[in-house]
Amino acid sequence: MNGLPHEIGRLAAPDEKKSHGLRLIRTIVNHIFLTIGAFAMLVPFFWMISTSLKSPEEVFTYPITWLPRNFMWSNFAEMWNALPFGLFFFNSAKLSTLNTIGAILTCSMAAYGFTVLRFRGRDALFLALLATMMIPYPVVMIPTFILFKYLHMIDTHYPLWVFSFMGGAYGTFLLRQFYLTIPHELVESARIDGANPWQIYSRIFLPLSGPALATLGIFTFMDRWNDLLGPLIYLNTTEKLTLTAGLSMFQNQHRGGDWTLMMAGAMVSIVPILLIYIFAQRYFIKGIAMTGIKA
Repeated sequence: MNGLPHEIGRLAAPDEKKSHGLRLIRTIVNHIFLTIGAFAMLVPFFWMISTSLKSPEEVFTYPITWLPRNFMWSNFAEMWNALPFGLFFFNSAKLSTLNTIGAILTCSMAAYGFTVLRFRGRDALFLALLATMMIPYPVVMIPTFILFKYLHMIDTHYPLWVFSFMGGAYGTFLLRQFYLTIPHELVESARIDGANPWQIYSRIFLPLSGPALATLGIFTFMDRWNDLLGPLIYLNTTEKLTLTAGLSMFQNQHRGGDWTLMMAGAMVSIVPILLIYIFAQRYFIKGIAMTGIKA
């Protein structure tokens, strides 16, 4: 009887070694596939950087030259001076910032209302709000254009940011999922202490929702920065174009031939997105992880 535990231990040891070996093999295979996927994602990015520093003759040479023979830094200066790209950059930054502020402000208020406040039809109204996410943009594109035409807002920046201050289904849903993870006892304690709904929202929910707000801010900024259809619909004057619309106009003027300058412009256009993601990555990942904890 005394030797029975030792026998069991000897029998269990090979199984543990086998399980450890399988986990190691699985980890190695996963890392190999992730490395291949990362490489596949980085190749077009590296090609864009390489093309932006090449001469026009090197772009279509065969065999492919991954590194330029002479680094043509002048491509960036030529691209910047070909059109008012500085003004395009400012317009994109202004519109993206306004949309981000509007989305964070109004969506956080709406999410707070759907999470904390009690009123008749709250859940039905929230479901109706979510149902609007299923409406394709082309369905509302023409009626929205007609509305702004009657308001005399065509060829202005108003149509490109004013709706962000009216809330949004996606942002409201994202923040509501995060607010559901905040203990309701905090709300009850604040009410006992005499806090009104605005104080509960501004002093409890906003300070605790930094990761979710950062996630919504990154999504909104990226979406507005990369928007091409909106500026093409509502803007007619060159000085009011955004960076994406300016690059499209530049491509049409050169008939898609000057790829070195196009890639230089693309490089400039993605710099703000890269910087925002690098500095806000911690909040972005945390917000994504926490917004789906509770339904």
